[in-house]
Amino acid sequence: MKMKKVAIVGASGYSGEVLVQLLLNHPHAELVAVTSRQNVGQTLAQIFPKFASHPKSKTLQFTEPNAEVLAKQAEVVFLALPHGVAAEYAVPLIKAGCVVIDLSADFRLKRADIYKEFYAHDHPAPELLKQAVYGLPEIYRDDIKKSLLIASPGCYPTSILLPLIPLLKAGLIKPEGIIADSMSGVSGAGRKAEIDYLFCECNESVRPYGVPKHRHLSEIEEQLSFAASTKVTIQFTPHLIPVNRGILTTLYITPSEKFNDAAGADALGKKIAEGYAKAYANEPFVRLLEGKALPDTKNVVGTNVCEIAWRLDPRTGRLIVMSAEDNLVKGASGQAVQSMNILCGWPETAGLV
Repeated sequence: MKMKKVAIVGASGYSGEVLVQLLLNHPHAELVAVTSRQNVGQTLAQIFPKFASHPKSKTLQFTEPNAEVLAKQAEVVFLALPHGVAAEYAVPLIKAGCVVIDLSADFRLKRADIYKEFYAHDHPAPELLKQAVYGLPEIYRDDIKKSLLIASPGCYPTSILLPLIPLLKAGLIKPEGIIADSMSGVSGAGRKAEIDYLFCECNESVRPYGVPKHRHLSEIEEQLSFAASTKVTIQFTPHLIPVNRGILTTLYITPSEKFNDAAGADALGKKIAEGYAKAYANEPFVRLLEGKALPDTKNVVGTNVCEIAWRLDPRTGRLIVMSAEDNLVKGASGQAVQSMNILCGWPETAGLV
């Protein structure tokens, strides 16, 4: 199988670091370029000593990001950059014939006006929005196979969309009144020096933020609206918790059918279980938990797996769905590599198990 040459723009952040790790060890991809303005001239081993045992880590050096140069070096380019910046590189790279997998928010939305509403500036390349494919492999696998621009989903959206989309498509839940509570490790904020994310500020502390209109709501509601074929508005509250990695999300949902007794709950429960099995029974990176098991970040950190479990609450008449994932793997870099595997025709699990 022919190796593909790949590059990472913005390889010094947390998501970039995980991309380096995954691509250095990928059986079908050769990492040929990594960029970082602050680390120009230094090797991977110097910036990330944990990779020093890999033979390439002592020779591969960080360079200035230059789309023209990267297009000559690589066939697939990952953009691990802030929103608003990624598009500057995506446009010339796509024109040069490269596959671009963007981990920022620049191409996740289909409407430039929604982007401006949530990100407070005009979209830098609105002409590419229709071309971009939302990179949630379990939902858009066929579209990913034929795309040159993949917009990898955000970490919170992945933990919310994977549990909800099959239920909405099957008509098992009402699209109104959905509540999402999510908790994320500090790495979700990125590798940056800000007071809110210093050790003494985060340790022994749990706090909400981005209330009531976190930026990720834009892509969450857009994708849920596609699944439900009607406009969906949800209540979403993210929380920062004192762990390095991991997201745990709890969803509170109203089922389409009322269940007033044990028999009704059993009948509805069977439909929900069948809906999830139909969607994910053969998915390598979605783990449907059975029995008394509930999602736990310790079981997914370092993996590309999203765990999902659910419970019906006869007392309130609501469905509770829970999920757990690693925000840097399934919520970012691992999912991006999964999309690359699909696009390139490789086993979907290549480099991820």
